[in-house]
Amino acid sequence: MAEQQEQQEAVIRHATKEDVPTILQLIHELAAYEHATHEVLATESSLLSTLTFSPSPPSSTSTTTGTTTPASTGYAKTLLIIDAPTSTVAGMALYFYNYSTWRGAPGVYLEDLFVRPAHRRKGYGRLLLGALAKEVLRVGGARLDWSVLKWNQPSIEFYEGLGAKMMGEWVGMRVEGEGLVALTGKGSAEGRGEEEEEGDLEGVH
Repeated sequence: MAEQQEQQEAVIRHATKEDVPTILQLIHELAAYEHATHEVLATESSLLSTLTFSPSPPSSTSTTTGTTTPASTGYAKTLLIIDAPTSTVAGMALYFYNYSTWRGAPGVYLEDLFVRPAHRRKGYGRLLLGALAKEVLRVGGARLDWSVLKWNQPSIEFYEGLGAKMMGEWVGMRVEGEGLVALTGKGSAEGRGEEEEEGDLEGVH
């Protein structure tokens, strides 16, 4: 009963450009939880240039009544959950759209889900995931996907309790940094080596 009341006292909204410092702080807090603060390269500038933001509300210092900052188009969106009693940002869900060829439908990939320790056990994580599920359905999507660290058993159990299933048959793959530069040299027919001929190539669906 207490959790339901706290959920009713939370507000979820998309981030505006003014929220960038908070988003960056949340990213650092999540990285600290995952013991990976040294891996965070994001800056306020990079977030401003790559995220999608909702229109900013009119500024009290604006010389034009009712003037708002227009929405911007980037590669990912951020949902913020606000703890209404304290008017503080309690957490975020940063996501982008993906696509399933087998389903022939779009979906949502959750890049980061984070609720600050002081606001946990209030149902805020469930509320954020519920908002993302609504977004999947809104765009006619088929799936909501995300990754979780193998050692994070509490989160795994939480997600499974919500109906999520582990994709044990899949292994994550990544190319980054100098590997990306090296990979561009294999784009031509001349660059294709024997390693490509030795096995079948397959991708996600």
